[in-house]
Amino acid sequence: MVATISNASEKSAASIAFLIPAGRNNSCCPPDPATVQAVAVPLRSEATELFDRKTNVVASLIRGHLGKAPARILVVGCGTGREAAQLALSLDAEVTGIDIRPRFDEKAAHVATLQWGDATALDFPDGAFDFVYSYHALEHIPDFRRALAEMHRVLAHGGGYCVGTPNRQRLVSYLGSEGVSARKKLLWNANDWKARLKGKFRNEYGAHAGFARAELREELTAALGPAVDVTLPYYLNLYARRERYIRFLEQARLSALLLPSVYFVGQRAAESRH
Repeated sequence: MVATISNASEKSAASIAFLIPAGRNNSCCPPDPATVQAVAVPLRSEATELFDRKTNVVASLIRGHLGKAPARILVVGCGTGREAAQLALSLDAEVTGIDIRPRFDEKAAHVATLQWGDATALDFPDGAFDFVYSYHALEHIPDFRRALAEMHRVLAHGGGYCVGTPNRQRLVSYLGSEGVSARKKLLWNANDWKARLKGKFRNEYGAHAGFARAELREELTAALGPAVDVTLPYYLNLYARRERYIRFLEQARLSALLLPSVYFVGQRAAESRH
């Protein structure tokens, strides 16, 4: 069963739903969509103005994978900081966000600690956080393996992580981008296809490519620890009304070509590749 998500602007005590396999709260294997359960999690009233639906869904998956909410979270590549703020609100956690281009939202800065930082040289002691989150940032970091090694270093033993990037195998992109004109979306897709046709649709060539599912799983498992693919649960929860369509894409093995992003959660391994 997949539950819908209540909009925080409709009521102060908003709630979200998360997916978790029946009878399991921490697995080394991807959740079976046929056995997931939806559980409501209350949000604080401050979420009204900062509410970010996508990050809210990710927060629910984090709690579902860990079986509890992490207390100290680092967001690597936090952008404006709104995602960091949403994680703080959804998980009632102490959240620090870093970005190499500080352009932080003033309201988000009241909810999370936002500061300049280099993902490849994190200014935090070993084991400072019990969870690391990074969304649509890894593909912008030239030495992304160094960034992953740093994430591993600042994670406490047994700490968790969640990493999402664009899906490099996607046929189209940016359809769900908010505040972007249709003309600009078409232009961006045209640029992506030009890069594909030239054989340069990869991060190292400056394209907003991201990683294929298998690629990201391999990198995360090597650097951080076993990675659990939560791409399907994410989209089932985000677009609950389109559940049949999303399941069809997965069963027909078309999701790799049509879902715009890939998401993984996992827990820190004792050793990493440096």
